[in-house]
Amino acid sequence: MPGPQPHHTLPSALLTSDEWQNACANRDFARIFRLVKLKAGIYPSRIATLCGMTPSRVGEIMALLALADGQVTRSALTALRSSVEDYWRRDDQHGGASLRPAIVGHLRYVTHMMRSADEALERDLRALAAELARLAGWAYFDARQYSTARIYFAEALSLSHGQNDRLFMANVLSCMSLQATYEGNAVDAIALACKAQDAARAAGDQPLVMSMLHMREAFAHATLGDASLCHQAIDRSRDAYELARGREDEAPSWVRYFDETKLIVDTGIAYARLGEAQRAEPLIAEGLRRETAGRQRGRALHAYWLATAQFQQGELDAACRSAVLALDLSAAIDSPRVAGHLQEFRRRLTPYAREMPVISFEQRMREALR
Repeated sequence: MPGPQPHHTLPSALLTSDEWQNACANRDFARIFRLVKLKAGIYPSRIATLCGMTPSRVGEIMALLALADGQVTRSALTALRSSVEDYWRRDDQHGGASLRPAIVGHLRYVTHMMRSADEALERDLRALAAELARLAGWAYFDARQYSTARIYFAEALSLSHGQNDRLFMANVLSCMSLQATYEGNAVDAIALACKAQDAARAAGDQPLVMSMLHMREAFAHATLGDASLCHQAIDRSRDAYELARGREDEAPSWVRYFDETKLIVDTGIAYARLGEAQRAEPLIAEGLRRETAGRQRGRALHAYWLATAQFQQGELDAACRSAVLALDLSAAIDSPRVAGHLQEFRRRLTPYAREMPVISFEQRMREALR
C-alpha cells in the first residue's frame, strides 16, 4: 500500500489533530517527527535536503531534542537506539572516523540522562551508553587513534559491569583484540581473544560468536608468526561456524555480519598475515566476489589484502590492479585504517618504482590524494 504523498508544508489536518497537539504540548519530539513522516510523507531524508544536512544528522537532532528537556521517555530511547543502528550502518558503508563527534555527543547525553531516570529506564540507558562507548571505541580504532579507542572500550566494559551481559563483554574484548593485532601487540591480542571466548562460553551455546572470536585469535597468532596455532584457531572457527548453520537467528545481531563470505575472506586474511599467500589469494578473491556493494570499507580492506597476497607471490601486475580497486573503493569512505593500509602497500612497491604497473598505481594514488 503506498504511503502518504510528500507535502511541501505540513497539512492543516495534521496541525489541528489532537495527536499532533498533544505531542507538541508534551514536547514529545520523537512522536512529532514520526507524525511528520507518517501523515505528511516528509522523511528525515527530505528534512535533510531542505536543511542542507545528512539524514543521520537529522536523526541525531531528533534524538537530542527528545532529551533536551531532561525528560527520558521510551520514545526518546527508541530514537536514540535508531541513531546507534544508523551509526553502525554508516560506519560499515563509509567508515567511522567522521562519526566520532556525534557518537561521543550521544554518549555524554545518555550518561547524563542516566542520573535522573527511574530504575527501569536507567538500566536501558546504561546498556545504550555501553553500546555507544563501544561504537566510539570502534570509530577511534578506524581513525587509528588507538589510545583514545582504548579509553572508550574500557568505558564500554565499565558501563556493562553489573548488567551480566557476557556476550556484550565478549564483543568489546574482540574489538580490543583486533586493535591489539593492528598495533602489533600479538600477545595481548591473543589474551584478549581468549578472554572474549571465555565470556562467550559463560553466556551459553553461541557458535557463531565463537566462530568470530576464534578467527580474531587466528589473526593474532598469524601476527606472531605461529603457523600451528593459527591453523588450529582457523579450524576451530570453521567448526564453530558449521555448528551455527541454520541457527543464525539465535545469535546476537552484532555478530550476524560474520556469514560464510566473511569466514572465507577472514580465513584468507589470516593466511596472508601468516605469509601463506597461495592459500590466501583464492579465498580473499572469492570473498570479494561474493560481497555486497554496501560494505564499502570491508571491500576496500579485502582488496588490499588480496593485493598483499598477490604481491607476496611476485604477481606485481595483479597486485597493483587489486590495490587500485582498494583505492577506488576507499574514495567513498572516511577510514584512516584503510588509508594506512594503502600507504603501507605503496611503501612495499618502492623497489619496483620503474615498473609500469607501479607507475600506474602511483599516478592513481596521487590523484586520490589531491
